[in-house]
Amino acid sequence: MNKKTVVAYAAGVPNAHKSPHKVEVLKRFIQGVIANGDNGILHAGNNILESDVNMIQGWVHANSVLTPHLKVRKYAVQEAKLKGKHSIMCDSNLFNYDTGKFHPMHYSRYSMDGVFPTTGNYFSDNPDPNRWKQIQQDLGLSLKDWRSNGVHILICTQRNGGWSMSGLPVVDWLDKTIKQLRKFTDRPIIVRGHPGDKHAVKYLNKKKYNVSVNPKIVQDFQNAWATITYNSSPGVASAIEGIPLFVTDPTPQISQAFPVANTDLSQIETPDVFERQQWIEKLAMSHWKFQELTDGSAWAHMRDYV
Repeated sequence: MNKKTVVAYAAGVPNAHKSPHKVEVLKRFIQGVIANGDNGILHAGNNILESDVNMIQGWVHANSVLTPHLKVRKYAVQEAKLKGKHSIMCDSNLFNYDTGKFHPMHYSRYSMDGVFPTTGNYFSDNPDPNRWKQIQQDLGLSLKDWRSNGVHILICTQRNGGWSMSGLPVVDWLDKTIKQLRKFTDRPIIVRGHPGDKHAVKYLNKKKYNVSVNPKIVQDFQNAWATITYNSSPGVASAIEGIPLFVTDPTPQISQAFPVANTDLSQIETPDVFERQQWIEKLAMSHWKFQELTDGSAWAHMRDYV
């Protein structure tokens, strides 16, 4: 077996003293690389080193304002691509919607060479059913039966103009979505702002919209008939909880929940439901906890794709 060299870029984490868990991801990943007999380097500098794989925490999109930490991410990914190598990135845990901000096991999502299903490899070609069983046990999750009743429609917004929406203003999308819905339903609509968007309180006018004040999305799921997103992660939570889902992003497959989502708002009163087992088992293959980073089992799985 030829040794692989993996470099994790600590300089790609902004304000590391405020986000020690993000640096810990990189540190533990490198420990797992070494545990497998490969070369692992936790690099604190801004320069890009020779490697087979560059590892970053987070992502950088094409139109990002290139602050120092985003430059490191950009050049790490760019250099790997130019040399025919790979980059691995750590992203948010799609299953962590009702377990607190940081679950003690620290599951995160990992992908290679991109962060969308259309651009990245999520190491899920041959899903192991036992992986989802383990995550269910660790996080206390289960696939709920599809709901056939409910009252309100929940619309989950994303960061205003964020890269996942390709710069589309969230209010424009929201207004268009509500206008379209009103052609087919008179159900009450609850709008949930993105919890990480500090400006949401300004543009989600409570005089105009029925804005949720619940801290947890599962509270908004209570008595929900359906959930609508552009392409964001609440779609995954909705599908797991058995609440019919609609995704409006015109680009197919961008949403992680696209395989189990409706796309036509005219079906809001008669949504389709989907078989979810294969989808959830594939999704589970991209999620790994701290212990699995450290002991090398995460890298052992990902290594076969490099």
